[in-house]
Amino acid sequence: MANMTQPGKGVQDSAKSTLDKAKEMAGDVADKARDAASHVGDKARDAAHAVGDRAKDMVHGAGDKAEAITHRAGSGLESLGHAVRDHMPNSGPVGTVADRAAGGLESAGKYLQEEGLSGMADDLTQMIRRNPVPALLVGIGLGFLLARAVSSRS
Repeated sequence: MANMTQPGKGVQDSAKSTLDKAKEMAGDVADKARDAASHVGDKARDAAHAVGDRAKDMVHGAGDKAEAITHRAGSGLESLGHAVRDHMPNSGPVGTVADRAAGGLESAGKYLQEEGLSGMADDLTQMIRRNPVPALLVGIGLGFLLARAVSSRS
């Protein structure tokens, strides 16, 4: 009977050793999985930051382009005002209308060049604050016209 307990003990030791190795391997796999997950998380965070930075750059670039386009439009309006002044009669009813139109084009062109989109937005915000009810009515009217235009196309 003494020989019977020894083989059982060997099997137990072997099983315990195998179990310990399995636990160690499982711990190693878990550590590697945590490291991989952390690495993937870091990569995802870096990619998200890169995308965010690119989006900021694109928005900033688009804003710069919009400002440049606004400046060019202002310059064009001012030039058009000068052309109207140069090519229209100086006197009579047509001359008076041409002079007013040229003055309006020139002042609008200067405004666009000096203020740009940000200045226009600030001015619009101040106008709305000074006149909230008319601004609301204009907004409702524009919304109504846009809704009709969109629904008539459908």
